[in-house]
Order: sequence, then structure tokens, then C-alpha cells
Amino acid sequence: MSVEVFCCLHSAAYKIKNKVRWITIKNIKSVIFVVLGFISFGVGVAGAVLPVLPGGPFFLFAAFCFGKSSKRVENWFKGTTFYKEYVVRLRENKGMTRKEKIRINLIADAFIIFSVIYVDMIFVKVIMVMLCMIKHYYFIRKIPTVTPEEAKDIRAALSNRQNIDLTKLNA
Repeated sequence: MSVEVFCCLHSAAYKIKNKVRWITIKNIKSVIFVVLGFISFGVGVAGAVLPVLPGGPFFLFAAFCFGKSSKRVENWFKGTTFYKEYVVRLRENKGMTRKEKIRINLIADAFIIFSVIYVDMIFVKVIMVMLCMIKHYYFIRKIPTVTPEEAKDIRAALSNRQNIDLTKLNA
């Protein structure tokens, strides 16, 4: 084999090898975020249906994952009613109803109490109780409490604003 042919083959193999590595490194993060986003979305849908499981935090995590994965998946998620119902209102800090706050806190507290009972390390128990107190402080002081009527008005205003934004994008 001549030196020129060997160099040409070596150069082609090097380009293919680097291209495959580039594609894999570039897309692996996107694939991981899409998978995590759909898992979180599925749990969020279950939370929207089941009264014991809060869907909002899972939809927020799904929005984050879809935003990091690809524009196409992010646009699909932003078009769903779950996004409009749960994520936009929480993301823009418009508030939660008292019922939503109580439900989320009770479920989270049940898991924290379960963990405190079954964990043997006192240090971990103290951290769990401190996190529980911080969570309650955040829900009581930082997230505004709105009445169900106000929540309905906020949802309608946000839905109208998003519909106007979508028509501007399509025009």
C-alpha cells in the first residue's frame, strides 16, 4: 500500500472517529434530559390525576429537562395544558391556593417523617427535620396564597397571554 493511500485512509478514519465521538458527546446530554423529562412528566400526570401525589414539582422539573434537551421537545411541552396549568403560574410566582399548599406539604411531610423513622443516623434525622422546617417557611412566606377564584383568573390571564404569544409566533 502506498503512503498516499495509507494517509488518505487514516485521515478518513480519523474524521469518522471524531465525528462519531462528537455526535455522541453532543447528544448524550440531550437524550438524558429527554428521558428524565418524560419520566418526570409521567409522574406529574399521575400527580394531576391522583390526589395524593403533587404534580406541580414534577412538571417544573420536566420543564427544566425539556428546556435543556431540545427546542422541539420544549415547544411541545409548553403547548400542553399541564404546562399552562402548573408550570407557568408557579414559575412566575403568581401563587398557590391554600388547598394546594396544604396537600403538597402533607405529602412531603409524610415522606420526611417516614425517612426520619427509618433512618438510624441522628445527623441525617436532624437535616431532614431542618429541611422540613425550611420547606414550611418557604411555602408560608415566599409563595403567595391566592383564593381559588384568583387562581382561576390567573390561569385564564396566563392562558390568554400564551395564546397571543403563540399567534405572534405563527404569524
